[in-house]
Amino acid sequence: MRVLERAVYRGPHLFGPTPMIRVQLDLGPLEDRPTDKLPGLTERLLELLPSLHNHACSLGHAGGFVERLREGTWLGHVTEHVAIELQSLAGVPVTLGKTRSVKGRNGVYNVLYAYKEPEVGLLAGRLALELVDSLLPDEFRGVRGLDILSKERTETPFALGPALEMLKRLERRTGLGPTTGSIVAEAERRGIPVMRLDDASLVQLGWGAKQQRIRASITGRTSFIGVETASDKDLTKAILTRAGVPAPEGVVVRRAEDAVREAMRMGGPVVVKPLDGNHGRGVTINLTQPDDIRRAFDVAVTESKRGRVIVEQFFEGNDHRLLVVGGELVAVAERVPAHVVGDGQSTIRQLVEVVNLDPRRGEGHEQVLTKIKLDAAVDSYLAARGLTLDSVPKAGEQVYLRGTANLSTGGTAVDRTDEIHPDNACIAIRAALSLGLDVAGIDFICPDISKSARECGGGVVEVNAAPGFRMHLQPTVGRPRPVAPAVVRMLFPKGETGRIPIFAVTGTNGKSTTARMLAHILRQTGLTVGLTNTSGVYVNSERVLKADASGPRSARMVLHDPMVEAAVFEVARGGLLREGLAFDECDVGAVTNVQADHLGLKGIETVQDLAWVKGVVVENVRRRGVSVLNADDVLTARMRRRAGGRIAFFSMRGGREMSGFLREHVEDGGLAVVLEGDLGGGEIVVHDQGRRRLLMRAAEIPATLGGLAQFNVANALTAAAMAIGHGTSLQAVRLALATFGTAFEQNPGRLNIFDGHGFRVIMDYAHNPAGLIALRDLLTKLRPNHGRLIGMVTVPGDRRDEDIREMGEIAAMTYDELVLREDPSRRGRAEGEIIELMAQGARRGGADERRIHRVADEMRAAEACMAMARAGDLVVLTPTEVEDMWRCVLQFRPTARPDELLQPPARSTIEAETRTLPRRQNGRSGSQPHA
Repeated sequence: MRVLERAVYRGPHLFGPTPMIRVQLDLGPLEDRPTDKLPGLTERLLELLPSLHNHACSLGHAGGFVERLREGTWLGHVTEHVAIELQSLAGVPVTLGKTRSVKGRNGVYNVLYAYKEPEVGLLAGRLALELVDSLLPDEFRGVRGLDILSKERTETPFALGPALEMLKRLERRTGLGPTTGSIVAEAERRGIPVMRLDDASLVQLGWGAKQQRIRASITGRTSFIGVETASDKDLTKAILTRAGVPAPEGVVVRRAEDAVREAMRMGGPVVVKPLDGNHGRGVTINLTQPDDIRRAFDVAVTESKRGRVIVEQFFEGNDHRLLVVGGELVAVAERVPAHVVGDGQSTIRQLVEVVNLDPRRGEGHEQVLTKIKLDAAVDSYLAARGLTLDSVPKAGEQVYLRGTANLSTGGTAVDRTDEIHPDNACIAIRAALSLGLDVAGIDFICPDISKSARECGGGVVEVNAAPGFRMHLQPTVGRPRPVAPAVVRMLFPKGETGRIPIFAVTGTNGKSTTARMLAHILRQTGLTVGLTNTSGVYVNSERVLKADASGPRSARMVLHDPMVEAAVFEVARGGLLREGLAFDECDVGAVTNVQADHLGLKGIETVQDLAWVKGVVVENVRRRGVSVLNADDVLTARMRRRAGGRIAFFSMRGGREMSGFLREHVEDGGLAVVLEGDLGGGEIVVHDQGRRRLLMRAAEIPATLGGLAQFNVANALTAAAMAIGHGTSLQAVRLALATFGTAFEQNPGRLNIFDGHGFRVIMDYAHNPAGLIALRDLLTKLRPNHGRLIGMVTVPGDRRDEDIREMGEIAAMTYDELVLREDPSRRGRAEGEIIELMAQGARRGGADERRIHRVADEMRAAEACMAMARAGDLVVLTPTEVEDMWRCVLQFRPTARPDELLQPPARSTIEAETRTLPRRQNGRSGSQPHA
C-alpha cells in the first residue's frame, strides 16, 4: 500500500459538511484482495480491536462493519474504521467516516474520517495503516508514504499498546482541557462558531466584531484587576471583610518566627499558605505547635513568587468549592482530601498504589480524577499524625494524606449544589462581585453547607480566578452539573450566536469583481466589511495583507478581525479542495458561472467535476440564507437542487427572453435579478414575492462602460442579488453600484483604463478562454472608436495543453498584434513552453508569424505592447503582478523601439524549439501536437 496524499478539511468540503481528514491510498495488488480473500485478517483485527463490533457502518446497526468484513471489503474501508476506533480509544469520541474510490484510478481510494485535533487525527491514520499492515501476509507488507501523515515513529514490529499510548500522549498535549472543552462543546451546541487561537486553550467564540475569547474559565470580560486581587490573598480578605463576607483573620509574614508569633497571637489553629499560590500547593492547615508552623512556613515560602506567606485563622468544617458565573451560583462541590481506607494488611504506600489503579484517575487533568502523588507534603502531613507511608492502617480506617482537598493533588468531589443554604449562596456571589470577577471559584469552609455559615461558623477562605470545572462536570459522587452553559449564556445572551453575516462568491470568472461590488454595497450601509480576493485581505479600504487571498486561511484572518461586521469571501477552487471552507455555513452563497478552467488538476477532469466543487459553497448556505445562481449557465442553474436556503437567480435574459424555469421561479414569488432590454439601454429589474421593481439602468453603473461591458453587468446582477437577498434595500444597492467604476484603486486588475499616452490601455485579468472571450466581446464593441488592437496574452502553466493553445487561438481572433508572455512561475513548465503552445493556437486561429511576438518577461511584454501602439490604438494587458503592471502603465515612456523589445526568433529556431519541447497532456508527458 502507498499513501499518495492527505488533506485536513477544517470546514465543509467536497465530501461533506463535517471536518475530516482525507488519506488518498493506493492499495496496489491488494485491490484484488478484499478482506474475505485474506484468511484470518478479520479474526486477528477483531481480537486486537474488539470494540469494532460496535461499528454500524453503512448497514445501520451494531455489528454492521463486522458483517462487511466477513462479506469482503477493501482495506481502505478497514483503515477508515480503525482510524476512528483508535481515536475513540484515545479519548476522542469520533464516529463519522467514508471511503470512496477515485474515478478512473484502479485501486486508489479516498479514505475519510472525522477528527477533533488535526495532529491526533493524522497520527491515528498512520497507526491505522500500520495496524492493518501488521495483519497482512508477508508478501503484502510495507506501507509507503506514511510520513505524509505523521513523522511519529512506532515500535517494530507494530504493537497496539505502545501505539495507543503514543496517541493518548499526543491527545493530552494537543487537546483541550475539561474546562475549555466543556465551554467549547456548549458553544458548538448553540451554533456559536469556535476557532482555536493557539496550541493551548486560547479559543475564540464567534466571528469578527461579535467574538468573545476564553482561556479555560478566564473570559475576555474577566477583570484584570479582579484576577490580580484574587492572587493576593491578603488583599482579597481585606476586600471581602469590607463587603461583609465572613473571612478568616490573617497576617502576611516574611519569616518563620513572625509566623509563629502571629499564630500564637490568634490563639487557635491556623493555616499557613503562600500569599500568591494556587492549586493548594504549599498549604498546611490546622496548626497549633510552633515547630509545625515553622515547617509549614518553609513549605509555603517556596511556593510564593514574592517570598511572602500568610498566616490565618483556621475554619473548622468541610472544604467546598462554590462556582459563581455572571453573578449566579451555578454549582457546589464538597472536596475531600486525598485519602486511603485501610484493610489491616497493606501499608499506606500500597493502598495509594491500589487507589491509583482506578481507571478514572490520570495524570494532571486528563481524567475525572488525578492520581495521588506521594511527596514531601504528604510525608509532613502524615508525620504530624504519627504516621509514615509504611504504616498499616486498621481495616476500615480512613487516612487522609493532605490537609487540602484539591482535585489536582488527588482529592475527590461530592456534588452539594442542591443542599446549599441560601445565605451561603449569597455570600459566594457577594465575594465574586466584590472582587470584580465574572467567573470565580469560591473556597468555602463550613461544618454543614446546608446551614448558614453566619450561624454555624465558617466562611470564604479564598477566591479563585480561572476555576476548574472538572469537579462539577464529573463529581466522584453525585449529579454532574453542566456549568458551561452559564458561561456561554453570560457571553452570548439568548438569541445571540456570535455570527457576522458571511457572503461567499465562487465561479470560474467574475468572482473578484462581484465580491468587490458586494463589499462596496455593504460598506454603503454602514458596515465594516472584511473582504478576501486574489489581491489580498481588506478591511474596508485598508489592505491588511497583500497576497492571493482567495483561500480559507485568508478568510479565517477576516473572521478573527474584531472590527469586521460583515465578511465577503472570494472562494477559489484550490483552497476549497485543499482545506474546505473556512466557515461551517454562510448567509449568502453565489456561483457566477462554471467554465472549463483548472481541469486536469487534483482529480478535477471535467467541467461537471468542477461544477461539483463550486457547488460546495451554495450547498453550505444556512437554512434561512440565500443561494444566488446564474440562470444562464446550465451547470450553475442545476445547483438549485443541492443549494441551501432560499434560491435566487440572476440572468442577462429577462423579460420576454426569460427561460422557462426562471419564469416559473418568478411567478412562484422567487427572487431574481435580471437584465431586460438591450445591453446599452437595458434595465436591471428585481422580481421578488410577485413584485417587479426597477433597480437601475445597466449604463448607470460606471463599471459597465455604459452597459457595453457585459461581464460587469452580470457581476452587478450577482452582487445586487446577494445584497437584496440578505435584506439590503434597493436604494442602498442602487447608490452603491452607481459609484462603482473601473478605477484601479477600486477594482485593481479588472478592466482598469488609462488614456494618458495618446492611446488607450485596458488592464484586465483575462486568464482563461471564457474570460478572454468575454473581453473580446467588449473589445468588438469598442473597436470602431480605435485603431489597432494590441494584446498581451498569457495563461498559468498548470492548465492543459489544449487550454493553453485555445488561449492563443482566441487571441488571434481578437488582436491585430499578439504579444505572448509566460507566467513568472511557469508551474512546472519548461522555459518557453507556454509561449510556444499559445503560438501554436494562434497559428490555428489564423495569425501569421508577423503578428505573433514572444516576450517572456511580464513587464518587458507590457512595455513592448505600449511601444508598438500608435495614436488611437487600444492596448490590452493581462497582468499577473497587478500593481507592478499598473505602475508600468503609468510610468511608461517610449524610450525603446518596439523591435528592440520584441526580438522575435527566426522561424527555423521556433520550429526547432517546438520539436524539442516536452510533450505534455494535462500536465503529464505523452501528448501529441494539435493536428
